[in-house]
Amino acid sequence: MTLLVPLYVHPAEDPGAWHRLITGASATYGVVINPADGPGERPDPAFTAAAAALRAAGARLLGYVDTAYGERGPAEVVHEMIRHQKWYGADGAFLDRVAATPKELPATRRLVRSLRRMGATPVVLNPGVHPVAGYVRLADLTVTFEGHWSTYVSAFTQPAWTARHDPERFCHLVYGVPDALVPLAVRTARERGAAVSGPVTGELPNPWKQLTPALTGMER
Repeated sequence: MTLLVPLYVHPAEDPGAWHRLITGASATYGVVINPADGPGERPDPAFTAAAAALRAAGARLLGYVDTAYGERGPAEVVHEMIRHQKWYGADGAFLDRVAATPKELPATRRLVRSLRRMGATPVVLNPGVHPVAGYVRLADLTVTFEGHWSTYVSAFTQPAWTARHDPERFCHLVYGVPDALVPLAVRTARERGAAVSGPVTGELPNPWKQLTPALTGMER
């Protein structure tokens, strides 16, 4: 289970991608559920059905919540996570745009504790860069790279402290990967100490609108 899959496209818009994801659910670390940049204002029946099928296939569901680098209040974040749990049966939380600095670490620690008290597991933090080490100790998984393949190949660096943590604690999300190089992107993440990855071929503004081709090769 090495793939983190954010599939930010509505099931009605690309049902084929969701079907392939359900079929390959056993190869995933988790699937990020993101109906409307969060759970939305009311349950989406298409996502409810997709979430139920994913759970039945054995996938862990992670409710997407944007923390806006600490600008959103913890009560708002917790409320969105409650909706993810109630409407879609989310197991854990995927906190996007998480701060990476020492200043926001105490608030993030309190937020993660609140989510764990709600039963959210795993908790995935996505600062998209290497944060100060304390963030990694809070989370089950931390996304320490989110960016384009060209940047990943030419400008990726990592602090020495990452070697003191298990690779299973790190994830790299890389977009713009040429289709033929997707297996290489998975191997590169492992070589760089990230046991979990999510390479996609899509480009901005929404590279996660497409399912990662890596899933096909890992289906059992």
